[in-house]
Parts: sequence; C-alpha cells; structure tokens
Amino acid sequence: MTAVPVVAHRRIEVPLAGRGYTVHIGPGVRNLLPEVVAATGARRVAVVTARPAGWTPDPGVPFLTVPARDGERDKTLAWVEELCSRFASFGLSRSDAVVSVGGGTTTDSVGLAASLYHRGVPVIHLPTSLLAQVDASVGGKTAVNLPQGKNLVGAYWQPRAVLCDTDYLETLPPRERINGLGEIARCHFIGAGDLRGLPLHEQIAASVALKASVVASDERDAGPRHLLNYGHTLGHALERATEFALRHGEAVAVGTVFAGRLAGALGRIGADRVAEHEEVVAGYGLPTALPPGMGTAELIALMRLDKKATSGLTFVLDGPRGAELVRDVPERAVAATLDAMPTGPAPHA
Repeated sequence: MTAVPVVAHRRIEVPLAGRGYTVHIGPGVRNLLPEVVAATGARRVAVVTARPAGWTPDPGVPFLTVPARDGERDKTLAWVEELCSRFASFGLSRSDAVVSVGGGTTTDSVGLAASLYHRGVPVIHLPTSLLAQVDASVGGKTAVNLPQGKNLVGAYWQPRAVLCDTDYLETLPPRERINGLGEIARCHFIGAGDLRGLPLHEQIAASVALKASVVASDERDAGPRHLLNYGHTLGHALERATEFALRHGEAVAVGTVFAGRLAGALGRIGADRVAEHEEVVAGYGLPTALPPGMGTAELIALMRLDKKATSGLTFVLDGPRGAELVRDVPERAVAATLDAMPTGPAPHA
C-alpha cells in the first residue's frame, strides 16, 4: 500500500521492562498503523472498529473487520466470547494481532479479548474518543462489567502501541468532548498541575504522561496506581445508579468534587482546597452535583463493590502529602458528605 505521511506529533513512552510501548498523539497518527502492525510480525489482524471505513486505516496485512459494540451495556463477557469466536473463525494465530478502533469501552473489551485469546495476542489501540485517549487506552487495564459492578472481570494486558489521532476528536458530539474532560480535570489533583487553558492536544499529552509515569512505577495496582482512581469510587457508583445515563467522565467529575468534600470533612484539606475541586471541575464545563433521585444508602452499597475496597469504604483522597489511598473511611462521614452534595439536573440517557 502507499505510505501515508504523518505530521510531527508527540511521542510518550510507557517504560515497562519487556512490555514498554509508545503512545503517539497528534493529527493523522492512525496512519502509523501499518508500521506498528509490521513491527509485531503479524501476518493478519482482526480490526474491531466503531468507526466507518474511511476512518479505519488499512493495517497493511489481510484483516477481518468486526463492528464494535461501543458502550457500557455491551461491555460483557458474552461480547468478549463473541470476539474470540470471530478471531478463531478468521484463523487468527497467537503470532497475529488485534486492533481496536473506538472509545474506552471498546479498548476495554477488545483488550480483554486479546489478553485471553491464545492466552494473549498483541493488541494495538486507536482510541477515537477524548476519554479513551486521555485514559482508557493507556496502562494495560482491560475489563468488562458484571451486573454487580463495573470492571469486575479483567486482566492487565499492555498494548503494543497506542495511536491517539486527534483528528478523531473533530467529529465528537459536544457531550462526548465534555465527557473526556472529566479524566483531565481529576489529573489536577494527582500531580498533573493546572491544565486549564492549554490546547487540547497538550492536555491529552500531559494526562498521558502522568499516567505513563504512574503505570511505570506500579503496573498492577499495588500502590501508587490507585491515584489514577481519583474521583472514581463515587463515579463508578453513579454510573451504575443511573444505568449509565451519567457517562464515565461526567460521573468522575462529580466524584472528584465529592472526594474534595470528603477530604475536607475528614480534616485532610482546608476549605480553600475543597472549593478548588468544584472550581476546577466546573471550569471544564463538567457537572459538580449529584443527579436527582440518588439514594445515599444505594450509593454507599455500590461504593462497597469498588475494586480498591478490600475492607470497608475506600477512597483516593487529597491530603497534606497529596492524594493517597485511604481505607476504612467511616460510613457516617461518607453518608453526611453525600447528603450535603447539591442535586443537579437529570442526565440525558
């Protein structure tokens, strides 16, 4: 095939011994796909894509196209089984590769399928949403949902490369762009600094660089990687409680405001820092209030299912040493903080 030129772009390394890879960020980087596929040695690939043909590059080898199911409701073990069955019918071997083209739910599901098929085949991610570019496609976490909670079945499976083509973002609906900003906003409180006002590609690069450094120090969530879950404990509960009408980044944004309020209630931070949480989140145009009809008892029950919670209620909270994992947070403090949260408009499904 004819080579397609790629303009200058950012490269961020995820330095993992024997499993390191490059995240490419910029316009047109999807056209690096044939080069990346060739580096894996794959003779054929399965491309699971949520994008039309014109937005899905030819990988340069024979390939199977599988339409993606991009959404939390289809992030299931049944979908992973179907993907693996499609791979097998195509004759994909353990020396071939899988490509995901879609949002964060696609990278999660396809990544898990790649980790399981033949006990692991190379996977390359082309994240097409802002949320996936700043977070979901980087770091090697793959998972699907159970009726009892989000991301309860998964594996660590690092990609061979991530191609964050910012051209994909030009076609995003406004709400999807806002959704992705939720993960950028929470980076303010875990070491990225103030990213407000920067061009979007620089916000993406800063978020990815922060995540790459955290993942390099703690690939499998033994310690520092918990910081990346800032705002996620309540966020995941809100997604479940609203049946995903509240999207992930929106829910994380509300969870970030709640984390600031809870840290304040526990005496970990002062009033100015608590207010900063709401100011930053609102500054990105994100929701800062709970959706209507959220029961405190229901949300607490859902938060107890969080993967970080090995005993009691567990949150990543700001404090005098910065953000850190705090276990066994008193339920009374959590309930009081939830009760004091403002209520906003209902999310659109």
